[in-house]
Amino acid sequence: MSLNEELVAPAAEAFANPYLEGPYAPTQQEVTVTGLPVLHGEIPADLDGVYVRNGPNPQFAPQGRYHWFDGDGMLHAVHFENGRADYRNRFVRTTEFEAERAAGTALWRGVIEPWDDNPPGDRRERNAANTDVVFHHGNLLATWYRAGKPYALDPITLETRGGDTFDGTLTCEMSAHAKIDERTEELVFFDYGIHTPYLRYGVADPGGTVTHFTGIDLPGPRLPHDMAITEHYSILMDLPLYNDPRAAAAGRFKLFFDRELPSRFAILPRYGDASTVRWFEAAPGYIYHSVNAWEEGDEIVLVACRVSKPSPVTDRTNPLAQLLAYLRPEATLHRYRFNLRTGATVEEPMDDVNTEFPAIDQGMTGHRNRWSYQMRLSVDHTMLFDAIVKYDVLTGVKQTQEFGPGIAGSEVTVVPRPGGRGEDDAWLTMFATDIRTGDSEVWIYDAADLAAGPICRLGIPVRVPLGFHATWVSGDRMRAAAAPSEIHS
Repeated sequence: MSLNEELVAPAAEAFANPYLEGPYAPTQQEVTVTGLPVLHGEIPADLDGVYVRNGPNPQFAPQGRYHWFDGDGMLHAVHFENGRADYRNRFVRTTEFEAERAAGTALWRGVIEPWDDNPPGDRRERNAANTDVVFHHGNLLATWYRAGKPYALDPITLETRGGDTFDGTLTCEMSAHAKIDERTEELVFFDYGIHTPYLRYGVADPGGTVTHFTGIDLPGPRLPHDMAITEHYSILMDLPLYNDPRAAAAGRFKLFFDRELPSRFAILPRYGDASTVRWFEAAPGYIYHSVNAWEEGDEIVLVACRVSKPSPVTDRTNPLAQLLAYLRPEATLHRYRFNLRTGATVEEPMDDVNTEFPAIDQGMTGHRNRWSYQMRLSVDHTMLFDAIVKYDVLTGVKQTQEFGPGIAGSEVTVVPRPGGRGEDDAWLTMFATDIRTGDSEVWIYDAADLAAGPICRLGIPVRVPLGFHATWVSGDRMRAAAAPSEIHS
Protein backbone atom coordinates (compact mmCIF):
# COMPACT_ATOMS: atom_id res chain seq x y z
CA MET A 1 0.00 0.00 0.00
CA SER A 2 1.34 3.42 -0.91
CA LEU A 3 1.81 6.21 1.62
CA ASN A 4 -0.96 8.18 -0.06
CA GLU A 5 -3.33 5.23 0.25
CA GLU A 6 -2.43 4.85 3.92
CA LEU A 7 -3.46 8.43 4.53
CA VAL A 8 -6.86 8.01 2.87
CA ALA A 9 -7.72 4.48 3.96
CA PRO A 10 -8.55 5.16 7.66
CA ALA A 11 -11.39 7.53 6.67
CA ALA A 12 -13.93 4.73 6.25
CA GLU A 13 -16.87 7.09 5.76
CA ALA A 14 -19.69 7.00 3.27
CA PHE A 15 -18.31 10.14 1.65
CA ALA A 16 -14.65 10.09 0.60
CA ASN A 17 -12.85 13.40 0.87
CA PRO A 18 -11.83 14.45 -2.66
CA TYR A 19 -9.16 16.77 -1.26
CA LEU A 20 -7.20 13.73 -0.08
CA GLU A 21 -7.36 11.92 -3.39
CA GLY A 22 -6.01 12.13 -6.94
CA PRO A 23 -4.14 15.37 -7.68
CA TYR A 24 -4.70 16.61 -4.10
CA ALA A 25 -3.33 13.48 -2.39
CA PRO A 26 -0.32 14.26 -0.20
CA THR A 27 3.19 13.04 -0.78
CA GLN A 28 5.54 11.98 2.00
CA GLN A 29 8.72 12.21 -0.03
CA GLU A 30 11.06 15.15 0.46
CA VAL A 31 13.32 15.10 -2.58
CA THR A 32 15.97 17.08 -4.38
CA VAL A 33 16.17 16.54 -8.14
CA THR A 34 19.02 18.20 -10.04
CA GLY A 35 18.88 18.85 -13.74
CA LEU A 36 15.19 18.50 -14.59
CA PRO A 37 14.70 16.94 -18.03
CA VAL A 38 13.48 19.26 -20.79
CA LEU A 39 10.41 17.72 -22.44
CA HIS A 40 9.73 20.59 -24.85
CA GLY A 41 11.56 23.74 -25.93
CA GLU A 42 14.44 25.03 -23.85
CA ILE A 43 15.00 26.84 -20.59
CA PRO A 44 15.59 30.58 -21.18
CA ALA A 45 19.31 31.08 -20.62
CA ASP A 46 18.87 34.17 -18.42
CA LEU A 47 16.06 32.78 -16.24
CA ASP A 48 17.73 33.26 -12.86
CA GLY A 49 15.97 32.74 -9.54
CA VAL A 50 13.58 30.51 -7.65
CA TYR A 51 9.90 29.75 -8.28
CA VAL A 52 8.33 28.61 -4.99
CA ARG A 53 4.79 27.44 -4.30
CA ASN A 54 3.18 26.59 -0.96
CA GLY A 55 0.38 24.09 -0.38
CA PRO A 56 -1.24 21.65 2.07
CA ASN A 57 0.29 18.21 2.55
CA PRO A 58 -0.77 16.29 5.70
CA GLN A 59 1.98 14.05 7.00
CA PHE A 60 -0.53 11.83 8.88
CA ALA A 61 -4.11 10.71 8.34
CA PRO A 62 -6.29 13.62 9.54
CA GLN A 63 -8.59 13.36 12.52
CA GLY A 64 -12.23 13.91 11.54
CA ARG A 65 -13.31 15.87 8.50
CA TYR A 66 -10.32 17.17 6.59
CA HIS A 67 -10.43 20.64 5.06
CA TRP A 68 -8.01 21.41 2.24
CA PHE A 69 -6.66 24.29 4.36
CA ASP A 70 -5.62 21.90 7.18
CA GLY A 71 -2.66 20.04 5.67
CA ASP A 72 0.92 20.65 6.72
CA GLY A 73 2.63 23.28 4.62
CA MET A 74 5.01 21.98 1.97
CA LEU A 75 7.06 24.20 -0.30
CA HIS A 76 7.82 23.10 -3.86
CA ALA A 77 10.61 25.04 -5.57
CA VAL A 78 12.36 25.16 -8.92
CA HIS A 79 15.74 26.90 -8.97
CA PHE A 80 16.74 28.26 -12.38
CA GLU A 81 20.33 29.21 -13.14
CA ASN A 82 22.62 29.06 -16.18
CA GLY A 83 20.05 27.31 -18.37
CA ARG A 84 19.28 24.46 -15.95
CA ALA A 85 16.58 23.79 -13.37
CA ASP A 86 16.59 21.89 -10.06
CA TYR A 87 13.53 20.86 -8.04
CA ARG A 88 13.14 20.30 -4.31
CA ASN A 89 10.27 20.07 -1.84
CA ARG A 90 10.31 20.33 1.93
CA PHE A 91 7.76 20.36 4.73
CA VAL A 92 7.41 23.57 6.73
CA ARG A 93 8.45 22.31 10.14
CA THR A 94 6.04 24.18 12.37
CA THR A 95 5.70 23.53 16.09
CA GLU A 96 2.58 21.48 15.34
CA PHE A 97 4.33 19.50 12.61
CA GLU A 98 7.19 18.57 14.94
CA ALA A 99 4.83 17.61 17.78
CA GLU A 100 2.85 15.31 15.50
CA ARG A 101 5.99 13.80 13.98
CA ALA A 102 7.26 13.01 17.47
CA ALA A 103 3.90 11.44 18.37
CA GLY A 104 3.66 9.53 15.09
CA THR A 105 0.04 10.61 14.57
CA ALA A 106 -2.17 13.65 14.00
CA LEU A 107 -2.90 15.52 17.24
CA TRP A 108 -4.92 18.51 15.99
CA ARG A 109 -8.32 18.52 14.33
CA GLY A 110 -8.94 20.87 11.42
CA VAL A 111 -10.88 24.09 10.96
CA ILE A 112 -14.30 22.48 10.43
CA GLU A 113 -13.98 20.22 13.49
CA PRO A 114 -14.55 21.14 17.16
CA TRP A 115 -11.34 22.29 18.83
CA ASP A 116 -12.05 20.88 22.31
CA ASP A 117 -9.78 17.87 21.83
CA ASN A 118 -6.89 19.84 20.37
CA PRO A 119 -3.71 20.12 22.48
CA PRO A 120 -3.80 22.98 24.98
CA GLY A 121 -2.12 26.27 24.17
CA ASP A 122 -2.64 29.97 23.64
CA ARG A 123 -4.74 29.11 20.60
CA ARG A 124 -6.43 25.81 19.85
CA GLU A 125 -6.22 26.02 16.06
CA ARG A 126 -3.37 24.40 14.19
CA ASN A 127 -1.07 26.76 12.28
CA ALA A 128 -0.23 24.80 9.14
CA ALA A 129 1.78 27.59 7.43
CA ASN A 130 0.48 26.18 4.14
CA THR A 131 -1.11 29.14 2.35
CA ASP A 132 1.26 31.82 1.10
CA VAL A 133 4.98 32.38 0.72
CA VAL A 134 6.89 35.66 0.32
CA PHE A 135 10.56 36.65 0.43
CA HIS A 136 11.77 39.14 3.02
CA HIS A 137 14.97 39.85 5.01
CA GLY A 138 16.73 36.93 3.36
CA ASN A 139 14.04 34.37 4.19
CA LEU A 140 11.10 32.73 2.56
CA LEU A 141 8.17 33.31 4.93
CA ALA A 142 5.43 30.67 4.94
CA THR A 143 2.12 31.91 6.34
CA TRP A 144 -1.34 30.51 7.13
CA TYR A 145 -4.67 31.96 6.05
CA ARG A 146 -6.21 32.02 9.56
CA ALA A 147 -3.17 33.93 10.89
CA GLY A 148 -0.34 32.39 12.85
CA LYS A 149 3.37 32.56 13.43
CA PRO A 150 5.24 33.06 10.14
CA TYR A 151 7.91 30.45 9.47
CA ALA A 152 11.24 31.33 7.88
CA LEU A 153 12.90 29.00 5.39
CA ASP A 154 16.09 29.07 3.37
CA PRO A 155 15.20 30.19 -0.18
CA ILE A 156 17.51 27.63 -1.80
CA THR A 157 17.51 24.56 0.47
CA LEU A 158 13.96 25.14 1.82
CA GLU A 159 15.16 24.07 5.26
CA THR A 160 13.02 25.58 8.03
CA ARG A 161 14.95 28.15 10.04
CA GLY A 162 12.20 28.51 12.64
CA GLY A 163 9.23 30.56 13.66
CA ASP A 164 10.12 34.16 12.88
CA THR A 165 9.45 36.83 15.51
CA PHE A 166 11.39 39.46 13.53
CA ASP A 167 14.03 39.63 16.27
CA GLY A 168 11.33 39.88 18.91
CA THR A 169 9.54 42.85 17.34
CA LEU A 170 6.56 40.90 15.96
CA THR A 171 4.11 40.97 18.86
CA CYS A 172 1.12 39.49 17.02
CA GLU A 173 0.47 36.79 14.47
CA MET A 174 0.57 37.28 10.71
CA SER A 175 -2.11 36.39 8.21
CA ALA A 176 -1.43 35.12 4.74
CA HIS A 177 -0.97 37.72 1.99
CA ALA A 178 1.43 40.12 3.58
CA LYS A 179 2.59 42.51 0.87
CA ILE A 180 6.17 43.12 -0.21
CA ASP A 181 7.00 46.53 -1.64
CA GLU A 182 10.02 45.57 -3.75
CA ARG A 183 10.92 49.25 -4.22
CA THR A 184 11.39 49.83 -0.50
CA GLU A 185 11.80 46.17 0.56
CA GLU A 186 9.22 46.75 3.32
CA LEU A 187 6.80 44.03 4.38
CA VAL A 188 3.25 45.24 5.16
CA PHE A 189 1.05 42.79 7.08
CA PHE A 190 -2.12 42.33 9.10
CA ASP A 191 -3.44 40.02 11.79
CA TYR A 192 -6.95 39.35 13.01
CA GLY A 193 -8.61 37.35 15.75
CA ILE A 194 -11.39 37.01 18.27
CA HIS A 195 -10.07 39.56 20.78
CA THR A 196 -10.05 43.34 20.54
CA PRO A 197 -8.69 45.04 18.64
CA TYR A 198 -10.02 42.58 16.09
CA LEU A 199 -7.64 43.83 13.38
CA ARG A 200 -3.92 44.55 13.74
CA TYR A 201 -1.66 46.15 11.15
CA GLY A 202 2.08 46.57 10.86
CA VAL A 203 5.13 47.30 8.71
CA ALA A 204 8.55 45.65 8.85
CA ASP A 205 11.71 47.22 7.45
CA PRO A 206 14.09 45.50 5.01
CA GLY A 207 16.18 44.09 7.84
CA GLY A 208 13.27 42.25 9.45
CA THR A 209 12.31 44.64 12.27
CA VAL A 210 8.68 45.66 12.83
CA THR A 211 8.89 49.45 12.84
CA HIS A 212 5.18 50.25 12.93
CA PHE A 213 2.24 48.49 14.57
CA THR A 214 -1.32 49.54 15.40
CA GLY A 215 -4.70 48.11 16.30
CA ILE A 216 -7.89 48.90 14.39
CA ASP A 217 -11.32 48.41 15.94
CA LEU A 218 -14.04 46.51 14.08
CA PRO A 219 -17.68 45.86 15.07
CA GLY A 220 -16.72 42.26 15.84
CA PRO A 221 -14.43 39.40 14.79
CA ARG A 222 -14.02 39.15 11.03
CA LEU A 223 -12.22 36.92 8.52
CA PRO A 224 -10.27 39.17 6.14
CA HIS A 225 -8.15 37.12 3.76
CA ASP A 226 -6.14 39.74 1.87
CA MET A 227 -5.09 43.37 1.84
CA ALA A 228 -3.55 45.77 -0.67
CA ILE A 229 -0.99 48.57 -0.66
CA THR A 230 -0.25 51.61 -2.79
CA GLU A 231 2.87 53.75 -2.76
CA HIS A 232 1.67 55.68 0.31
CA TYR A 233 -1.42 53.85 1.65
CA SER A 234 -2.65 50.47 2.85
CA ILE A 235 -6.12 48.98 2.32
CA LEU A 236 -7.60 46.65 4.93
CA MET A 237 -10.96 44.92 4.73
CA ASP A 238 -14.00 44.42 6.96
CA LEU A 239 -16.23 42.09 4.94
CA PRO A 240 -19.58 40.52 5.89
CA LEU A 241 -18.32 36.92 5.94
CA TYR A 242 -17.30 35.70 9.38
CA ASN A 243 -17.48 32.88 11.85
CA ASP A 244 -21.03 32.27 13.06
CA PRO A 245 -21.02 33.62 16.66
CA ARG A 246 -22.93 30.59 17.97
CA ALA A 247 -20.48 28.22 16.36
CA ALA A 248 -17.53 30.19 17.73
CA ALA A 249 -18.97 30.03 21.23
CA ALA A 250 -19.17 26.25 20.86
CA GLY A 251 -15.54 26.03 19.69
CA ARG A 252 -16.44 25.40 16.06
CA PHE A 253 -15.84 27.22 12.79
CA LYS A 254 -18.89 27.86 10.59
CA LEU A 255 -18.99 30.55 7.95
CA PHE A 256 -21.81 33.09 8.00
CA PHE A 257 -22.45 35.61 5.21
CA ASP A 258 -24.47 38.60 6.38
CA ARG A 259 -26.13 40.10 3.31
CA GLU A 260 -27.38 43.04 5.39
CA LEU A 261 -23.89 44.39 6.01
CA PRO A 262 -21.84 46.37 3.49
CA SER A 263 -18.27 45.59 2.55
CA ARG A 264 -16.01 48.10 4.30
CA PHE A 265 -12.51 49.16 3.32
CA ALA A 266 -10.11 50.90 5.69
CA ILE A 267 -7.58 53.16 3.96
CA LEU A 268 -4.73 54.53 6.05
CA PRO A 269 -1.25 55.89 5.39
CA ARG A 270 1.37 53.17 5.43
CA TYR A 271 2.61 54.45 8.79
CA GLY A 272 -0.82 55.58 9.99
CA ASP A 273 -2.74 54.43 13.05
CA ALA A 274 -6.42 53.94 13.86
CA SER A 275 -7.02 57.70 14.06
CA THR A 276 -5.97 58.13 10.42
CA VAL A 277 -8.25 55.42 8.98
CA ARG A 278 -10.77 56.47 6.33
CA TRP A 279 -13.64 53.98 5.93
CA PHE A 280 -15.35 53.38 2.58
CA GLU A 281 -18.44 51.22 2.02
CA ALA A 282 -19.41 49.09 -0.97
CA ALA A 283 -21.92 46.38 -1.84
CA PRO A 284 -21.85 43.19 0.29
CA GLY A 285 -19.36 40.66 -0.97
CA TYR A 286 -16.15 38.88 -0.15
CA ILE A 287 -12.62 39.18 -1.49
CA TYR A 288 -10.21 36.31 -1.25
CA HIS A 289 -7.49 38.00 -3.29
CA SER A 290 -6.72 41.50 -4.45
CA VAL A 291 -4.98 41.99 -7.79
CA ASN A 292 -3.33 45.34 -7.06
CA ALA A 293 -3.99 48.90 -5.94
CA TRP A 294 -2.55 52.28 -6.83
CA GLU A 295 -3.10 56.02 -6.51
CA GLU A 296 -4.73 58.20 -9.20
CA GLY A 297 -5.04 61.81 -8.11
CA ASP A 298 -7.55 61.94 -5.24
CA GLU A 299 -8.51 58.30 -5.75
CA ILE A 300 -7.28 54.94 -4.57
CA VAL A 301 -7.97 52.26 -7.20
CA LEU A 302 -8.35 48.67 -6.05
CA VAL A 303 -8.75 45.76 -8.48
CA ALA A 304 -9.78 42.47 -6.88
CA CYS A 305 -11.49 39.14 -7.41
CA ARG A 306 -14.92 39.65 -5.81
CA VAL A 307 -17.34 36.97 -4.65
CA SER A 308 -20.88 38.35 -4.62
CA LYS A 309 -22.12 35.52 -2.44
CA PRO A 310 -20.57 32.32 -1.13
CA SER A 311 -21.59 29.08 -2.80
CA PRO A 312 -24.63 27.62 -1.00
CA VAL A 313 -24.63 24.22 0.67
CA THR A 314 -26.83 22.05 -1.54
CA ASP A 315 -26.37 18.53 -0.13
CA ARG A 316 -26.97 18.58 3.61
CA THR A 317 -26.72 14.80 3.85
CA ASN A 318 -23.00 15.01 3.04
CA PRO A 319 -20.81 15.75 6.09
CA LEU A 320 -18.34 17.42 3.74
CA ALA A 321 -20.97 19.67 2.11
CA GLN A 322 -19.77 22.86 3.81
CA LEU A 323 -16.19 22.19 2.77
CA LEU A 324 -17.12 21.47 -0.83
CA ALA A 325 -19.34 24.55 -1.09
CA TYR A 326 -16.71 26.81 0.49
CA LEU A 327 -14.17 25.65 -2.12
CA ARG A 328 -16.48 26.45 -5.04
CA PRO A 329 -16.09 30.23 -5.13
CA GLU A 330 -17.58 32.26 -7.94
CA ALA A 331 -15.21 35.20 -8.19
CA THR A 332 -15.06 37.83 -10.91
CA LEU A 333 -12.75 40.73 -11.66
CA HIS A 334 -14.00 43.90 -9.95
CA ARG A 335 -12.75 47.48 -9.63
CA TYR A 336 -13.24 49.91 -6.75
CA ARG A 337 -12.44 53.61 -6.70
CA PHE A 338 -12.21 55.28 -3.29
CA ASN A 339 -12.15 59.08 -3.43
CA LEU A 340 -10.09 60.45 -0.53
CA ARG A 341 -11.43 63.97 -1.09
CA THR A 342 -15.18 63.26 -1.26
CA GLY A 343 -15.39 59.95 0.62
CA ALA A 344 -17.31 58.37 -2.27
CA THR A 345 -16.96 54.80 -3.48
CA VAL A 346 -17.51 53.78 -7.09
CA GLU A 347 -17.38 50.10 -7.97
CA GLU A 348 -17.87 48.22 -11.21
CA PRO A 349 -17.61 44.63 -12.47
CA MET A 350 -14.92 44.14 -15.08
CA ASP A 351 -15.79 40.61 -16.22
CA ASP A 352 -18.15 37.71 -15.50
CA VAL A 353 -15.69 34.80 -15.82
CA ASN A 354 -14.81 32.87 -12.66
CA THR A 355 -11.13 33.69 -12.13
CA GLU A 356 -8.95 33.83 -9.06
CA PHE A 357 -5.35 33.53 -7.79
CA PRO A 358 -4.14 36.66 -9.63
CA ALA A 359 -0.45 37.21 -10.33
CA ILE A 360 1.25 40.42 -11.43
CA ASP A 361 4.83 41.57 -11.83
CA GLN A 362 5.70 41.68 -8.13
CA GLY A 363 7.78 44.81 -8.68
CA MET A 364 4.57 46.64 -9.63
CA THR A 365 2.82 45.94 -6.33
CA GLY A 366 1.28 49.20 -5.13
CA HIS A 367 1.79 50.95 -8.47
CA ARG A 368 -0.41 51.31 -11.54
CA ASN A 369 0.04 48.15 -13.56
CA ARG A 370 -1.59 46.82 -16.70
CA TRP A 371 -1.49 43.02 -16.70
CA SER A 372 -2.85 40.39 -14.32
CA TYR A 373 -2.57 36.64 -14.97
CA GLN A 374 -5.38 34.72 -13.27
CA MET A 375 -6.51 31.15 -12.97
CA ARG A 376 -9.86 30.23 -14.46
CA LEU A 377 -11.70 28.08 -11.92
CA SER A 378 -13.45 24.85 -12.77
CA VAL A 379 -15.56 24.12 -9.69
CA ASP A 380 -18.03 21.39 -10.63
CA HIS A 381 -16.89 19.18 -7.73
CA THR A 382 -13.50 20.37 -6.53
CA MET A 383 -11.58 23.52 -7.35
CA LEU A 384 -9.29 23.06 -10.36
CA PHE A 385 -7.43 25.62 -12.47
CA ASP A 386 -8.03 24.88 -16.17
CA ALA A 387 -6.75 28.02 -17.95
CA ILE A 388 -4.77 31.24 -17.62
CA VAL A 389 -6.72 34.43 -18.22
CA LYS A 390 -4.54 37.44 -19.01
CA TYR A 391 -6.38 40.65 -18.09
CA ASP A 392 -5.64 44.20 -19.08
CA VAL A 393 -6.79 45.61 -15.73
CA LEU A 394 -7.04 49.11 -17.17
CA THR A 395 -9.60 48.15 -19.85
CA GLY A 396 -10.91 44.71 -18.81
CA VAL A 397 -9.89 43.14 -22.13
CA LYS A 398 -8.81 39.53 -21.65
CA GLN A 399 -7.09 36.64 -23.39
CA THR A 400 -7.67 33.02 -22.33
CA GLN A 401 -5.25 30.15 -22.78
CA GLU A 402 -6.60 26.74 -21.78
CA PHE A 403 -4.24 24.08 -20.45
CA GLY A 404 -5.89 21.23 -22.31
CA PRO A 405 -7.87 18.11 -21.34
CA GLY A 406 -6.96 16.63 -17.98
CA ILE A 407 -4.39 19.30 -17.08
CA ALA A 408 -4.66 21.34 -13.87
CA GLY A 409 -2.46 24.38 -13.38
CA SER A 410 -1.30 26.31 -10.35
CA GLU A 411 -0.81 29.96 -9.50
CA VAL A 412 1.77 31.43 -11.85
CA THR A 413 4.58 33.82 -11.10
CA VAL A 414 5.57 36.66 -13.39
CA VAL A 415 9.31 36.79 -14.10
CA PRO A 416 10.42 40.02 -15.79
CA ARG A 417 13.09 39.54 -18.44
CA PRO A 418 16.36 41.34 -17.66
CA GLY A 419 16.21 44.62 -19.54
CA GLY A 420 12.60 43.98 -20.56
CA ARG A 421 10.86 46.62 -22.68
CA GLY A 422 7.35 46.26 -21.27
CA GLU A 423 5.36 44.92 -18.34
CA ASP A 424 4.55 41.68 -20.17
CA ASP A 425 8.08 41.25 -21.52
CA ALA A 426 8.31 38.43 -19.04
CA TRP A 427 7.98 34.72 -18.47
CA LEU A 428 5.29 32.93 -16.49
CA THR A 429 6.23 29.86 -14.44
CA MET A 430 3.82 27.32 -12.99
CA PHE A 431 3.37 23.68 -12.01
CA ALA A 432 1.07 21.63 -14.23
CA THR A 433 -0.42 18.27 -13.25
CA ASP A 434 -2.06 15.66 -15.44
CA ILE A 435 -4.95 14.62 -13.18
CA ARG A 436 -5.39 11.40 -15.20
CA THR A 437 -1.86 10.10 -14.61
CA GLY A 438 -0.60 12.15 -11.67
CA ASP A 439 2.43 13.32 -13.66
CA SER A 440 3.69 16.80 -12.82
CA GLU A 441 5.70 19.26 -14.90
CA VAL A 442 6.99 22.82 -14.82
CA TRP A 443 5.64 25.00 -17.62
CA ILE A 444 7.17 28.28 -18.78
CA TYR A 445 5.14 30.72 -20.92
CA ASP A 446 6.04 33.84 -22.81
CA ALA A 447 3.77 36.33 -21.01
CA ALA A 448 3.32 38.37 -24.18
CA ASP A 449 2.33 35.34 -26.29
CA LEU A 450 0.16 32.95 -24.29
CA ALA A 451 -1.40 31.57 -27.46
CA ALA A 452 1.90 29.89 -28.30
CA GLY A 453 1.45 27.62 -25.29
CA PRO A 454 4.33 26.79 -22.96
CA ILE A 455 7.67 27.60 -24.56
CA CYS A 456 9.33 25.09 -22.24
CA ARG A 457 8.10 22.05 -20.31
CA LEU A 458 10.23 20.35 -17.66
CA GLY A 459 9.55 16.90 -16.25
CA ILE A 460 9.41 16.29 -12.51
CA PRO A 461 9.95 12.65 -11.46
CA VAL A 462 7.63 13.05 -8.44
CA ARG A 463 4.04 14.26 -8.21
CA VAL A 464 3.41 17.82 -7.02
CA PRO A 465 0.03 17.94 -5.24
CA LEU A 466 -2.24 20.84 -6.15
CA GLY A 467 -1.80 23.76 -3.80
CA PHE A 468 -2.07 27.47 -3.17
CA HIS A 469 0.15 30.51 -3.58
CA ALA A 470 3.53 31.10 -5.17
CA THR A 471 6.29 33.67 -5.38
CA TRP A 472 9.31 34.39 -7.54
CA VAL A 473 12.63 35.39 -5.97
CA SER A 474 15.12 36.70 -8.50
CA GLY A 475 18.75 35.68 -8.21
CA ASP A 476 19.66 39.36 -7.87
CA ARG A 477 17.33 39.83 -4.87
CA MET A 478 18.63 36.71 -3.18
CA ARG A 479 22.24 37.69 -3.69
CA ALA A 480 21.59 41.26 -2.54
CA ALA A 481 19.69 40.23 0.58
CA ALA A 482 21.40 40.83 3.86
CA ALA A 483 22.19 37.83 6.05
CA PRO A 484 18.92 36.63 7.59
CA SER A 485 18.25 37.94 11.06
CA GLU A 486 18.29 35.57 13.98
CA ILE A 487 15.19 33.41 14.12
CA HIS A 488 13.46 32.88 17.46
CA SER A 489 11.17 29.86 17.68
